[in-house]
Amino acid sequence: MSPHDAGRHRVHRSVTTGLPLALAAALVAAGTATAAPSPDARVIRTATLGEIPLGAFSNALLPGSVDDDHGVKLGGIGSDIYPAGRKGEYWTVTDRGPNGQIKVDGKKRRTFPVPGFDPTIVKIRVCGDRVQVIDAIPLTTTGGKAVTGLPDQQSRDETPYTYDAKTPLSYNANGLDTEGIVRAADGTFWLVDEYGPSLIHVSARGQVLTRYVPKGLGLTGADYPVVEALPSIFLHRKINRGFEGLAQLPDGDLVMALQSPLSLPDTGAGDASRTTRLLRFSPRQKAVTAEYAYRFDPVDVVDPSEDDTSELKISSIVAAGGDRLLVEERTDKAARLQLVRLGRESSVLGAPWDDDTTSPSLEQLDDPAAAGVPVLAKRLVVDLNKVDGVQQKIEGIARVDHDTLALINDNDFGMTDGAGAFDAQGRLVDSGIKTTVVYVRLPEGL
Repeated sequence: MSPHDAGRHRVHRSVTTGLPLALAAALVAAGTATAAPSPDARVIRTATLGEIPLGAFSNALLPGSVDDDHGVKLGGIGSDIYPAGRKGEYWTVTDRGPNGQIKVDGKKRRTFPVPGFDPTIVKIRVCGDRVQVIDAIPLTTTGGKAVTGLPDQQSRDETPYTYDAKTPLSYNANGLDTEGIVRAADGTFWLVDEYGPSLIHVSARGQVLTRYVPKGLGLTGADYPVVEALPSIFLHRKINRGFEGLAQLPDGDLVMALQSPLSLPDTGAGDASRTTRLLRFSPRQKAVTAEYAYRFDPVDVVDPSEDDTSELKISSIVAAGGDRLLVEERTDKAARLQLVRLGRESSVLGAPWDDDTTSPSLEQLDDPAAAGVPVLAKRLVVDLNKVDGVQQKIEGIARVDHDTLALINDNDFGMTDGAGAFDAQGRLVDSGIKTTVVYVRLPEGL
């Protein structure tokens, strides 16, 4: 039995007999269901993940993968949430792991305090006011090694550093910054990634089967199949703003949401733009079949406390029946949910907007619809800023039933930016923000 299989067997056993002792002993219940009623939508339940040492969690899956977790606890599982079948159970996924930024000589460096951490699919159960981890599946290469969350390419991604931003770490062509998750009917998973940006097909045991990336990416050295099947224009994704949302339509097609507008023709244009893009992918054809233009509301409408357009993001998209999608527009402090319909007439795939030499670019258009772009029409479903009890930085949304949603936040593993993120002994100064699942009852069904 390989180390990977041994780790999987150990965690799988915990579903029926409880978590491994090291993790079970560390699990601390926290959080209570409290919320004031809202005339439009209301929180009906709140549950919180307790404290699980990240080293113990990771080493139970892949022995020896983490030698020092610097006091970091398991978190970051709120990159997305997807119903797991049984009531109160969900599949979630971590991102690339604990990371932050520290300024050195006036320039920000990206830190990876636990470089051995492996992005993980985590199955949770909401039980009372607690979130319980009941299974975990580490992402591995064809050879059974951890993919890690380290950046892929020196020419394209940020340089990774140790927790104190003093020592550079190595790049890893296998590295993934996972975000959205869905589970297919055959038991396999589909994920999206910010680095490529990528669409990733993963076996039920966590092995990367295929990573679909933009044409021309030129990623070499990965220990799993890499297929250039996405439009090349997505090579212009903003750093750390690749694919963030993923939805599975009733016909099995997948829809990926780019977190922020492309940097076309440059970073300034992308930061000022309110137009991002969605892609539709057919697993049967193994090809992109449509591309859509999505227009954010003005930033001060989404978040009245914010005036920086570059803070607008899509973090979650959810299938809402037929060809409808629920889309989350957010900043780190606010979020609103919009309903859109994906019509055949709305696709811009293969249009001039897919050519990075087109000027002005789609991202530069002040009014894309007036310029003939079939921008997706949308309808506001709920302004979560007006719902008491909803947490900040929501990155995952699941449909519980026709009028109830489950929201999960990304607590960034308790990390903060800056030199003060760790104490003099190199231990995390935790932010105190917990991973929380909140159920919101809508006034009308979807």
